Amino acid sequence: MTVLEIDAPFASFEDAHNATVAQPFGMMFEALDSLKENEVYVCTGASPRFALWGELMSTRAAVLGAAGAVVDGYSRDTRAVANHPFPVFSHGSYGQDQGARGKVVDYRVPIRMGNVWINPGDIIFGDIDGVLVVPQQVEDEVFAKAMEKVSGENVVRNALAAGLSTVEAYKHYGIM
Repeated sequence: MTVLEIDAPFASFEDAHNATVAQPFGMMFEALDSLKENEVYVCTGASPRFALWGELMSTRAAVLGAAGAVVDGYSRDTRAVANHPFPVFSHGSYGQDQGARGKVVDYRVPIRMGNVWINPGDIIFGDIDGVLVVPQQVEDEVFAKAMEKVSGENVVRNALAAGLSTVEAYKHYGIM
């Protein structure tokens, strides 16, 4: 589930003419509560002045059956989030919450994280090495090629373990 967040543009909520921007957190509560089973909360758009995710959000998302969170910024409540079974990917930790600092202004819309466009329904995969986005329209092709790559790497790993040099393994298999 894609989420678009902005920095709070006003010093106080009373300065806003837009009802969404006038609310603390904007539409964040609605976005969080609308998570469905196996969805990933993917958020971008705000500056790194505050954390986009925390322990209470992990708790709610896990209860809803969501699969994880990816934020283009920081998370907070670091120990609790790290010890929670709900996976969170962020740039690191930062203690400042979003409160009056940030507002979710939309969700389930196309967003851009870095140079990557992410659309609702795209596949998000994350592990200790990072996060990747698989566009929904090419998922079959991408997963078939990924399985082919893993299979080839397993063959090369076995050959290396049996004593084949890396030079010979690459010459023979074209994989390293």
